[in-house]
Amino acid sequence: MLFMPGTRADMIAKIPRLAPDVAAVDLEDAVAPGDKDSARRTAADAIDALGPAGVSTVLLRVNPVGSPWFAADIAAAAGCAAAGVVVPKLATRDQVRQVRGVLADHSRPGALVIAGIETALGVADARALLAGDLSGAYFGAEDYIADIGGRRSPGGDEVLYARSQVCLAAYLAGIPAIDQVVTDIADDGQFVLDARRGQALGYQGKMCIHPRQIGLAHEVFTPTREEVAHARAVVAAGAVGVGVVGGQMVDDVHVRMARAVLARAAEPPGPRDPADSP
Repeated sequence: MLFMPGTRADMIAKIPRLAPDVAAVDLEDAVAPGDKDSARRTAADAIDALGPAGVSTVLLRVNPVGSPWFAADIAAAAGCAAAGVVVPKLATRDQVRQVRGVLADHSRPGALVIAGIETALGVADARALLAGDLSGAYFGAEDYIADIGGRRSPGGDEVLYARSQVCLAAYLAGIPAIDQVVTDIADDGQFVLDARRGQALGYQGKMCIHPRQIGLAHEVFTPTREEVAHARAVVAAGAVGVGVVGGQMVDDVHVRMARAVLARAAEPPGPRDPADSP
C-alpha cells in the first residue's frame, strides 16, 4: 500500500505506472493544517482524472474521526472515483460505525474502509475494533509509540506486542493486515528485513512511503517459484495422509501453510484431504 501526498497531483497521476496493489492518497500526515482544504480538492480531482488505474485500488486517507477535516474528507472520498477510505487512528467501534454511517449518507455504503490501528487504545481493543465492518487494517508503529510515550529502535522490540496484536486481531476478523512503515527510504536492506519480520508474524502486505519500496514489498510477500513448487509438493503429499517432502515429514499443519503460500501466489490450492470436507 503506497502512500502519496494529496497535494501532489503529479504523483497521483503516476499510480497506473507505479502499479502498487493499493494507492492511498493522503490527506492526513502528508498535508499541513493550512493546506487541508486545497489538498482535498487536488486529491479528488487527480483521482477522478486517473481513469482506470490498472492493477491498483485507489483509496483516500482521510483525517481522523473527530478532527476538523473529517466530514469534508469523507464527503470528498464519497464524491470522487476513490474505491474507499483509509481512516487513521481508529480506536473504538463507535468510530467505525460513524465512518460507515457517513459513507452510507453519501450513498457509498459498500466503499472499502481500511482501519489505521496506531493508538494505545486502538491496539488494546484491536480485536473488538476490527470485528466491525472493515475491509482491512494497518499497524502504525510511529504514531503508536508517540501515543504511548515510547522510543523507536532499529530492532523494533518496543512494538512487537502491538504489531502482533493488530495482526492477530485482523486474522480473527477475517481481514488482511498491512504492516508498519520503514521510514528510512534509502535503506533497502532494512525494509526487506522488516518486511520479512512482518510476514513471519502473519502480515499480508506492507505500507510503502516511497515508490522504490513497492518492488521490495512484492519481493517479500510474493512467493518465489521455488516456494510455490514446494507448496504444491506438500499439498500433493498431504492429500494421501502423512507424507515426506525433501526429507521432512508433512502433516495437516504443513498442508495448511502450503495452501496459504499458493493463495498468496494466486495458484490453485491443489487436492484436498477428504477430512477437510464439512
